Amino acid sequence: MQLRDFIELVLLASIWGAAFIFTRTATPEFGPISLITMRAGIASLILLPFVCNRNAISQITQHWRGILIVGLTNTAIPFCLFSYSLLHIGAGYASVMNATAPMFGALIGWLWLKQRISSVAVFGLLIGFIGVAVLSAAQAAAFDSISILPTLATLGATALYGYAGCFTKQHLSAVGPMALAAGSLFAATLCLLPLNIWFMPSTLPSSSSWIDAIALGALCTALAYLMYFRLIAKVGPSNALTVAYLIPAFGIMWGIVLLNETLTPSMWVGVVLVICGVLLVTGVATRVIAKHRLKAKPAA
Repeated sequence: MQLRDFIELVLLASIWGAAFIFTRTATPEFGPISLITMRAGIASLILLPFVCNRNAISQITQHWRGILIVGLTNTAIPFCLFSYSLLHIGAGYASVMNATAPMFGALIGWLWLKQRISSVAVFGLLIGFIGVAVLSAAQAAAFDSISILPTLATLGATALYGYAGCFTKQHLSAVGPMALAAGSLFAATLCLLPLNIWFMPSTLPSSSSWIDAIALGALCTALAYLMYFRLIAKVGPSNALTVAYLIPAFGIMWGIVLLNETLTPSMWVGVVLVICGVLLVTGVATRVIAKHRLKAKPAA
């Protein structure tokens, strides 16, 4: 990976980390469903020109049922669940919970697609979910309230991300990434629009909340997707996916800098456990150790 690509990877992680801040500040005025309808709608309109070609349109029309499922499970429902949870929990905490998506992907892949899961990955799942429990307990203690429902909402969202990844691999491998991204965002918008009629805010949101909503759609979704797919094309999917491990760091940093959030020592323990669990489940830790041993091995 070249320096320019690494800088773009870090920038992408900072943008996706900022999404939790924008969501945290805009949800109280818009409400979860209206905000996510705005986010998906803006992003789908921006991405529309990139799929206005015969090949992309053919892929979307041919696989519209599967793209609709991905739109629901990878965008509409999980985005709304995170938006709801951010009414009650910190942005940094939510960004760490978001990192559990690869763990659910591995678990669902094992249960559904019969993918092999190593003993190291099983250990990683155990560590990761212990970390979630520690984070949840620390969050409840810090805010002097029970955060079971918001925590379950974030876990439900990341479980849906894991399902969407497995579903895509099983049924939509022939669909181009940009057609899948734009098509699923458009499908999510169509599904959310009827609900939005019932859940529109009773008072007009402030200008700052509108700016947050536009930033979510244009910056954290449309631009981020374009950057992500560009990285996939340049450095490969495995390298591009490492952005998921950087997002919690930026989510926590933006939460501390912009929202004056604090993380207690117990929360930091939970953060470390979750990240370690994800690294073990995805095999990143194993590959790094193997690579280090290979370099350290003396030449014959």
